[in-house]
Amino acid sequence: LSQKMRDPAVGAVMGQLVASNQSDSWLTRLIDMEYWLACNEERAAQGRFGAVMCCCGPCAMYRRSAFVLLLDQYETQLYRGKPSDFGEDRHLTILMLSAGFRTEYVPSAIAATVVPDGLAAYLRQQLRWARSTFRDTMLGLHLLRGMNWYLTLDVVGQNAGPLLLALSVLAGLAQFALTGSVPWWTIGTIGSLTLIRCGVAAYRAKQLRFLGFSL
Repeated sequence: LSQKMRDPAVGAVMGQLVASNQSDSWLTRLIDMEYWLACNEERAAQGRFGAVMCCCGPCAMYRRSAFVLLLDQYETQLYRGKPSDFGEDRHLTILMLSAGFRTEYVPSAIAATVVPDGLAAYLRQQLRWARSTFRDTMLGLHLLRGMNWYLTLDVVGQNAGPLLLALSVLAGLAQFALTGSVPWWTIGTIGSLTLIRCGVAAYRAKQLRFLGFSL
């Protein structure tokens, strides 16, 4: 990480995350694979354009001189006029990008972090992260005008994708409840896209476990 920060244009950089307790339960194994996908697909792709949207807290480095300039904004996070203290790593990353710095990803810098081993704790974590994603997407929309079109597509996918997936599942359930017919088109589309994504991950990571992750 420090080698990457030798470039004065870089304001923040993050490394790869793995679950230190991945063997504890089925959930921690799934989260470990989720981290691999988030780091080595999502963050790696964003890093090609110098715009990682969230340099994750467990393995990140920020330029001190830039941080000092942004400190007031960072400490007084507001959302719709109210104090907001969740997603501090994503918020600081967006501030770095807004200040004109690049944000990068380094896969060879690896940190192990403890992940939730119970469903309740995991859902609370995901709720915090979802709030942060939606909030800081709104704060960072102005950045997209000067960035590669891929990053616009990526941001739209991150925010609209889960909503469209939920809508598809609800529509499928409604079809089954109201007509008694199985929504094969919905099942086939979601299943196919899931298998494609996990198949690519299994090939890139050389780990067959990602095929099981699709389930």
